[in-house]
Amino acid sequence: MKILLLTSLFLGSIVFSTNPHLVTVNKVPTEAKKRAAVGNAKILPVGTVYIVIDKSDYELNVYDAKGWFATYPVVFGNGSLEDKKMEGDRNTPEGSFHIISKKIHDKWDRFMALDYPTRESYEKFRLRKLRGEIPETARIGGGVGIHGTWPHDDYIIDRYKNWTMGCISMKNNDVEDLYSYVPTGTKVVIRK
Repeated sequence: MKILLLTSLFLGSIVFSTNPHLVTVNKVPTEAKKRAAVGNAKILPVGTVYIVIDKSDYELNVYDAKGWFATYPVVFGNGSLEDKKMEGDRNTPEGSFHIISKKIHDKWDRFMALDYPTRESYEKFRLRKLRGEIPETARIGGGVGIHGTWPHDDYIIDRYKNWTMGCISMKNNDVEDLYSYVPTGTKVVIRK
């Protein structure tokens, strides 16, 4: 019985240590707080802050004047991780954006709205219509932002379940932390 238990633990550790997403989940909470907190004193970013969201790695990285500041796990619209083409496709847009407003949200804890669609977004949308990649009647969409999850649904982030209509979703504690120090006007780059 003891050998069976040890064998199971050994095999389980191999499975979990070779899955890059599971390893990332296990290291992100300590990384996210590496510079953000020392003891009970919260350390804030220095100078101008900007955000880089990496869709392939399911990460939201915050940088300040000193460099890397924090990393948070995130999920997106759908599993394809493609660039947003049109309203309703559930894809998360790629490009350079800015946070244009912040508010406490009834369903998703905090919401930081992005300035999607931008001129670049409109140009990509126009070209896709010209090439026949999307219907002529398609609309570009909007209302994209960074927000939390439904109450008690943080496990969705740990499992990398893309569930939004194109937004970036974070654990509620993480979105509250980010919301507390990221001002409107913050640059947000979303890439694959």
